[in-house]
Amino acid sequence: MKERLAGFVLMTAVVPMAILGYLILVWVGFFGPNARGRAGVRALDHFVNATVFNGHAWESVSSHAWRVQHKRWAKVIIRITDVFQKNHCQRANKREQPLVDLVLEKGLHRQTIF
Repeated sequence: MKERLAGFVLMTAVVPMAILGYLILVWVGFFGPNARGRAGVRALDHFVNATVFNGHAWESVSSHAWRVQHKRWAKVIIRITDVFQKNHCQRANKREQPLVDLVLEKGLHRQTIF
């Protein structure tokens, strides 16, 4: 119960900032530096992976799709990204899998509020 309450309080503050962050990301996408836009898109990618695809918060949708490529949604993601960059998901997974393994090995994904 304590974790749910803390999550609710945190989300009450984070959601408005996330909306603002999205609007800033749109602005930066058109007028700002590429590095800032890339960092924002990467963070959004990880957010979508964790919430929509029930993946790890420290992994991209592309890497997750490659890891579970037998699932229907993953096949669609792999097919779409291959149009823009051949073997994109495989490359993303090769780059991110050591981090996923480290976080799981060290137990950094475990509950922190008791």
